[in-house]
Amino acid sequence: MESAIVKGEKRDPAGRRAASRLRKKGLVPGIIYGHGETPVPVAVNGEQLTEQLHGGALLVDLEMDGATTKLLVKDVQYDHMNSNITHVDLARVSMDERVTVTIPIRFRGTPVGVKLDGGQLLTPLPQVEVECLVIAIPTEIRVNVAELKIGDQVTVKQLELPEGVKVLANPDQVVAVCAEPMKEEVVVAAPGEVGAVEPEVIGKKEEEEGAAAEGEAPAAGPAAKKAEKKE
Repeated sequence: MESAIVKGEKRDPAGRRAASRLRKKGLVPGIIYGHGETPVPVAVNGEQLTEQLHGGALLVDLEMDGATTKLLVKDVQYDHMNSNITHVDLARVSMDERVTVTIPIRFRGTPVGVKLDGGQLLTPLPQVEVECLVIAIPTEIRVNVAELKIGDQVTVKQLELPEGVKVLANPDQVVAVCAEPMKEEVVVAAPGEVGAVEPEVIGKKEEEEGAAAEGEAPAAGPAAKKAEKKE
C-alpha cells in the first residue's frame, strides 16, 4: 500500500474548546506516539485524512514543519452521526516492521443460491484482523461469492491473502454463507385474543334474522332469562 500525503501541524492540547475550534477550521485533533518517543499532539487536514481513509489507506505521510514522517493510522473516532472524524491516533513505524491492522472484506458477485433459489447472503465477518509488514498492508480482502449455493459458506481459512499477510482470526470462523430464503410467519390469534375470529353459527343467525323480519325479538340469552325469573 502506498502512503498518502496528509498535512498537519503541532497543537496545544488545551481541552475540548480548543479541539472544537480546530474542527471548525477543518482540522482533526490527533496524537503521534510509538517507538519509545514522546507523544506529540497534532492537528491534521480533515479533508485529506478522510479522503485517504475512504480509499483504504492506513499508512500516511504526515507533512509537518517542513518534514515528512511515515505514520500508521491506528485508531479513528467519529461523531455521533458517524460521518466526521473527531480524533485520530497515529503510530510511528519502520518499513521493516510487522504491524496488526483491521482490513475490510469485500464480497464480489451474487450467489447462485440467491439468483436461482431465492436464498440470502449473510456476511457475519465484514472485516478481519491481519498481521503484515507496514509496506504490505492490503486495502481490502476480496471474496468471490458468486458460486455459493444454499448451504455453502466461506470460512477464514479459505480467504485468499496477499503474500506475507497472516490472518489472526479463528480459521473456522464463517465469513459468508448462502442461507435459505426467509420464511414468512403466519400468526394465528388464539381464541379470545384481539384479532381472533369467532366461528359463525349459521343456523342460529338465520333464526334470528327470520324472527326480526316477523317483528319478534330474538330469544333471550341466559342473562335475560335470569332477570325475568327474578321479577
